[in-house]
Amino acid sequence: MPMPWPPASIPNEFGIFTLSLGNATHHNLQPRLEAAAKAGYQWIDLFDECWAAYLEEHGLPGTQLWEPTPDNLRVARELGGLIKSLGMRIACTQPLRAIEGIKDPVERRASLDLVAKRFPFMRAFDTDLVFLCANIRTDSGVTSDLRTVARDLAELGDMAKAYADADGGPPLRIGYEGLSWATRNTWSSTWEVVRMANRANVGLVVDAFNVLAVEFADPYHPAGHGRIYATAEESTDVLCSSLAALVATVPGEKIFFFQVGDAERVNPDTFKPPTDPAVPPLLPWSRGHRLFPFEEERGGYMPVHLVAAAVLATGYKGPVSLEVFNNSLNVPGADVAEVHARRGMTGLRKLAEAIPRVPAFWQRGGRQGRL
Repeated sequence: MPMPWPPASIPNEFGIFTLSLGNATHHNLQPRLEAAAKAGYQWIDLFDECWAAYLEEHGLPGTQLWEPTPDNLRVARELGGLIKSLGMRIACTQPLRAIEGIKDPVERRASLDLVAKRFPFMRAFDTDLVFLCANIRTDSGVTSDLRTVARDLAELGDMAKAYADADGGPPLRIGYEGLSWATRNTWSSTWEVVRMANRANVGLVVDAFNVLAVEFADPYHPAGHGRIYATAEESTDVLCSSLAALVATVPGEKIFFFQVGDAERVNPDTFKPPTDPAVPPLLPWSRGHRLFPFEEERGGYMPVHLVAAAVLATGYKGPVSLEVFNNSLNVPGADVAEVHARRGMTGLRKLAEAIPRVPAFWQRGGRQGRL
């Protein structure tokens, strides 16, 4: 059910992506988790690289992170238990990449089976959600055809249901996220796949950064304002038109996970697009310059609160989880996890305060008042 607006408070609990607490190269996972618990997070979004490094810390090969060996599953249960002992839960594991739309039947079967390899680990972690990012491949071996991609997601949903039916455990869910540099790079293009897949356990993952990176921002704009359109008003109008459609068409229960993050307004005179055609133009900005919500003092400028308000207005009840990549996470230092955990929680609290003040722009006449 849609949320009555404005809400008296935000009921959603807070989460954080493990990489947003520090890169696994320099930071072991347990201290990062302890920093998250100390800062007050309730949910952990487990990144593949962090899980692989955790296995290596326990003397197991990180290259075989999803092989369901007794040792790997034992360590997975230990990690799930550690996180519960800190008062948190694992919300999901991610990311799965280049899964859907593969034309060759043998390659397609192997790709879908990669997803199924995670199911035993989801039980060990005591989590029910895994999600895949929209395919970024552009070669002739893949297609973005709606029926083909929807068929793949439907089959993944059926595989997850069969696994849960067989072991008698809770349902397992498949989430689908549009990346801002993928062929399906908007919430609407990924939603049409989820809708056509027509499975109760297949849903949408919405990432505020990826929404804004396509529908609001242009880090390379020569004027240096970082937007697609010259004025903030026009940029906001276009964004809100899209978000109003999200509220009108996506039931809250079909949004399986919501991630938030801002990004730095960069100087287009010095921050240039990649020259390698194999590197998507938005990738360097995404990987090195994301920020937590409301970090204007660090260059943040995107209206994360508008995306968050729209998502919550659908009736979404899951975690609001930070997903931030930044060069500051790739340096050593004992305080990196604690500093980023604290910064992230500050941003989430500011976001929770800002959301009820957003006018219901998705309703007729709702654009009245400042956004």
